[in-house]
Amino acid sequence: MHCVSAEPLRYEFSRHHEPRARVQAGDQVLVESEDALSGQLRKPGDQRDKSKMPFSNPVAGPIFVEGAEPGDALAVTIEKIHPRDDQCATYTGHPRRLAEWLGDDVPPGGHVCPIREGKIHWSDEITIPFAPMLGCIGTTPDWGVPTTVPAGPHGGNMDIIETAPGATVVLPVFVEGGLLYLGDAHAAMGHGELSATGLEMAAETTITIELRKQQKLPSPRIEAPDEIMTIATGTPMEQAVAEAYARLIQWMEAEFDWDRWKAYDLLTHVGRLSVGYYGVGTVAAKIERTYLQSN
Repeated sequence: MHCVSAEPLRYEFSRHHEPRARVQAGDQVLVESEDALSGQLRKPGDQRDKSKMPFSNPVAGPIFVEGAEPGDALAVTIEKIHPRDDQCATYTGHPRRLAEWLGDDVPPGGHVCPIREGKIHWSDEITIPFAPMLGCIGTTPDWGVPTTVPAGPHGGNMDIIETAPGATVVLPVFVEGGLLYLGDAHAAMGHGELSATGLEMAAETTITIELRKQQKLPSPRIEAPDEIMTIATGTPMEQAVAEAYARLIQWMEAEFDWDRWKAYDLLTHVGRLSVGYYGVGTVAAKIERTYLQSN
């Protein structure tokens, strides 16, 4: 199995870095990643200090997939996500858009949460089910160098909770080798990631990478055992919702032989949304697989 180290930390989806690993289609890769707080919260009393590390969401990579060319797609199956330190951390963060109603005199709120026996010990009284997912996963664009803060057609900081073990994330390839990066693992996250910080954890993620030749995609997809979904990002979020649903309809039409207007009608009644970080307007539009076979 190939192994990719978290160090040195990367904060961009850049085609200018040498690959950390060169793999063949079908290979498994173990990827180590630092938490989105760049390791600043390790013990009680630690607090986030962006003056020392004014970045967010370090990722590991890039991973070069032999034979991947522009116009192809990488299908990345997340096999498992393991907490490196058996703990996660979070902090309150600035309330941003909520400050209009809540004010912005917010305490730092940093705290470390142990992970034991499938539960996150958020406090002495409250536990949260351990539900690991990747906030960041993406290929590298052929122009520009996006940071790990936004999301886009390449993937990026999508923060969709379904990017989890058992799911396959399908990403467009823009440059030779695809140059895949991933990181920003969360032990759990609520829809919308309200404070822009999940239960961040350093992680060891095992993935399997498949190459889909000439599957040119306009944006990322997720294929889960029970549902499929398309992802769009942008503000106002209404635009992202419309795009994500339109991409899902096109997928149903092209690969599942649905008439687009029947798909449009059906999704009105059974479609579901998953919301990433609300501040950048990332959403996934999805449908259960059982409906796809009922055309």
